[in-house]
Amino acid sequence: MIPLKVEAAELYKTTGTDPHQLNDPNVAHLVIHHNKVLSSHLLPGLEVEVKELEDGISAVMVVKEGAVFEKQVHLCFGMLPENGIQRIILDIRVEKNAEISVLAHCTFPNAVDVKHIMDAVIHLEEGAKYTYLEKHIHGDKGGVKVYPRARVMLEKSARFKTEFELLQGRVGLIEIDYETTCREQSVMEMTARINGTADDRIIIRETGYLVGEGSRGVLTSRVALRGRTRAEVHNKLVAEAAYARGHVDCKEIIQDQGVAIAIPMVEVRHPKAQVTHEAAIGSVDSKQLETLMSRGLTEEEGTDLIIQGLLS
Repeated sequence: MIPLKVEAAELYKTTGTDPHQLNDPNVAHLVIHHNKVLSSHLLPGLEVEVKELEDGISAVMVVKEGAVFEKQVHLCFGMLPENGIQRIILDIRVEKNAEISVLAHCTFPNAVDVKHIMDAVIHLEEGAKYTYLEKHIHGDKGGVKVYPRARVMLEKSARFKTEFELLQGRVGLIEIDYETTCREQSVMEMTARINGTADDRIIIRETGYLVGEGSRGVLTSRVALRGRTRAEVHNKLVAEAAYARGHVDCKEIIQDQGVAIAIPMVEVRHPKAQVTHEAAIGSVDSKQLETLMSRGLTEEEGTDLIIQGLLS
């Protein structure tokens, strides 16, 4: 029987991150393999209650009022076997004037037929700040189906920033469904960066409701499609209050037989609100590519560099 700490380190190694960070007493962390808690370390001001389910976990995370975490909290969800289902149910509450930044790794390096389902409810109280960077690490077989869903509520002057990144390994299938409601003077930023190859399938649905006066929101998508990848991006901002401001920005680069659909939607319901949008779909910029090739890069190397720039 492998000790839990060793097993946790083995899972964490697949993320490309130093597993010794789990031993830092000043870094809070939680490591989940399938439906088991392999390692956990909490700090004052952070409460996490985990319940193991048959196919995953259910967790309630509370950041207590006024608590401020200087170092990122580390979460790791994953499965090392080739087959299985992992369901993550999260209830996250960041209380008044608390501040936390979370780095979450979702790792499935050997997946042949793995389904990962994340269903989150996130509530930021007045003045709270929550930053969430979710990095996915997949294998090269394309055997992962990922379904992240989040419903987010921002109270007055709260700030919410989330970044979803899937750049390592085959996407398989991903279907993102995020929805955020912003009250007075609150700010949200939602960004997705995904690199698709072969016959990957990418679906992004992100919606922001700017319902409070002076609320602000930005939805950003960056998608690269190679092989026979197909992507659909549905980004929507609705401004319902005076001085609400928002922007939708979608850019996709297509190579080979890829297919991209971008549907930026803006809806303004108040004469003093403003929302803008831009969408661009196309191949690699020929002038950029020519410049890189003139400096000694091959066409493939130049293309890869341009795509890396898009996804950075």
